[in-house]
Amino acid sequence: MMNEKVYEWLKDKGYADRITEHKETIDTVEHAAQQIGCSEAEIAKTLSFIVNDKPVVVVMAGDGRVNSSKFKALFHTKPSMIPRDRVEEMTGFVPGGVCPFGVPSDIPIWLDVSMKRFEYVHPAGGNEFTSVKLTPEELEKASNAIGWCDVCKGWEE
Repeated sequence: MMNEKVYEWLKDKGYADRITEHKETIDTVEHAAQQIGCSEAEIAKTLSFIVNDKPVVVVMAGDGRVNSSKFKALFHTKPSMIPRDRVEEMTGFVPGGVCPFGVPSDIPIWLDVSMKRFEYVHPAGGNEFTSVKLTPEELEKASNAIGWCDVCKGWEE
């Protein structure tokens, strides 16, 4: 059930031992928190957007919501998510399993500062049954992120 591409990616980065396979789906923040045993806020949700006709990935805390004005200030366009029926084609992952590991190299990955308040965060691991436990700093290294951004609202430090 494990996504081999993600496993190999994380193995090369030294984090393959942080992967957990779950018996039930973690396709939503709520389901992931239940299966992992953490708060919904500690789920690192991976959202995929279209910016200048190309995909961009933003990973944020589970309790964060995209702030349109902050997003527009960074990306110079309003937030527009990749349509659900095109997510796999554009990112290589099915909805519910999109993760910041092993995405095509031309897709920039941004991490939102909303995750920095946690010791560990839990992004998906390439499908709706796999998660990865990492510190925010490890997530930055494991994902080859462009950097940190501030595009969220709805969470508190």
